[in-house]
Amino acid sequence: MANGYNAAHWLLDRNLELGRGESVAIRCRGESLTYSDVLRDAWRVQNLLADLAIEAEARVLLVLNDEPEFFSWFLGCMRSGMVPVPASTMATPTDLAVIAADCHAQVLVVSAEYSDRIGTISSGAPSISHTVIVGAVAGDSVTTETIRWADVHDVQEAPVAVTTGESPAFWLYSSGTTGVPKGVIHRHGDQQATFDTYASVVLRAGPTDRFLSVAKLFFAYGLGNSLTFPLASGGTAILEPARPTPRSMAELIGREQPSIFFATPGFVAALLDTDPDPETFRSIRCTVTAGEALPAELQKRFAARYGHPVLDGIGSTEALHIFISNTLDDQRPGTSGRVVPGYAALLRDENGVEIVEPDVPGSLFVQGPSTAVGYWQREDATASTFVDGWLRTGDVYTRSADDYWTFLGRNSDMIKAGGIWVSPAEVENVLVAHPDVLEAAVVGSRTTAGLEETVAFVVARAGHSIDVASIDAHCREHMASFKRPRQVIVVDQLPKTATGKIRRFALRDNLTAAHGAR
Repeated sequence: MANGYNAAHWLLDRNLELGRGESVAIRCRGESLTYSDVLRDAWRVQNLLADLAIEAEARVLLVLNDEPEFFSWFLGCMRSGMVPVPASTMATPTDLAVIAADCHAQVLVVSAEYSDRIGTISSGAPSISHTVIVGAVAGDSVTTETIRWADVHDVQEAPVAVTTGESPAFWLYSSGTTGVPKGVIHRHGDQQATFDTYASVVLRAGPTDRFLSVAKLFFAYGLGNSLTFPLASGGTAILEPARPTPRSMAELIGREQPSIFFATPGFVAALLDTDPDPETFRSIRCTVTAGEALPAELQKRFAARYGHPVLDGIGSTEALHIFISNTLDDQRPGTSGRVVPGYAALLRDENGVEIVEPDVPGSLFVQGPSTAVGYWQREDATASTFVDGWLRTGDVYTRSADDYWTFLGRNSDMIKAGGIWVSPAEVENVLVAHPDVLEAAVVGSRTTAGLEETVAFVVARAGHSIDVASIDAHCREHMASFKRPRQVIVVDQLPKTATGKIRRFALRDNLTAAHGAR
């Protein structure tokens, strides 16, 4: 496009201009879509949005699986200057309604298997004027106000909106310590920035690469892995709509032969436990992990077992992807590696003073070209996180004399279970809704493999007793699986300060002592 920049144009149209129109952009369940196919489906989205009179910068909430239609809607919205807002398919209908209301979504797009959530989402977000269902649904599940994506056929070429690299492009929601979701606002230039700095330099990604990610597209990590990097490099994205398991992912790797595999430390541990045949991984030239720190022993075991480097790194929703990483030529197990070229990082003490001495713990701040502009309508949170051009990550790190960065923990009570942030307050609210629970406190605890899991301490109401199985069933019904406590410990009372605040560190210390006594 002349005199401007549009991320979808850069990711899609550029590939056709480079002669890749008939190259495979997406592989999904045995079917292939070329770059020309993906562009035509983006036009379908644009033409539908134009017919619905949706205006520039309007938000479109996407509750979609990892399937080709995610590409169509995410890219089509941006190509028309609208703002796609991918949401977790693991979120409850109530959680999705909160997000829809917060971002003032005008259009809701859902995969067919989530059509039963439409009523709750729409009732909680009156801004929604149109709903689109992707995939086959029963006739009685579709109202006259609902649009079937399969019935949309207009694939005439649609224009590219007049945008710049600084224009708002998409939002990603990230929960805070209160459990209230925050919309992270990213610009059109941010996706290319993650490719130019990380995927191109660290991964050396190119058009022959085939990308497979455990993390789903609605995560910042998954969005880069499965959409930005494949399209930016002219490569191929391998998609799987279902929730991944070690066995299903190993089978998919064997069939589709990816060259770059993106996982989380927890999934790496699960794969090692499942122990697929190393020959399955023969096509993979590197595995990337992020989401939480990868224990050194897991990194060493996985690299040795499957014969390729494992690159652990750290990123965030606010920075969009990885900004500190190990590299193909240089892995130091137990560390996050070195700062990715194009970014800067520093540590500050509790007074905000920069720490220049090596091996001294401090709060991690980063700066780089993919950093979000802030949070939607969260002025206080934006001011505390985006500080004088630096992003406060909320992580505690050390930096060695030779510039390797090592994660020590969070400087808050947030828990990262399975590579996904979990708010203790959100889990506690669900627990105390159980009729037998008076109080609850949730903390993170490290497993013997060094990974973090959620642990709940609960106090019974007077005259009641706690049935752990009943608590677990309650949690399964009312929260996403990654948030569910893996241990429920019944106590007579919770340790508290004089002002009534729960002493979470004491609970964590008790867990550590209990693990040590085993």
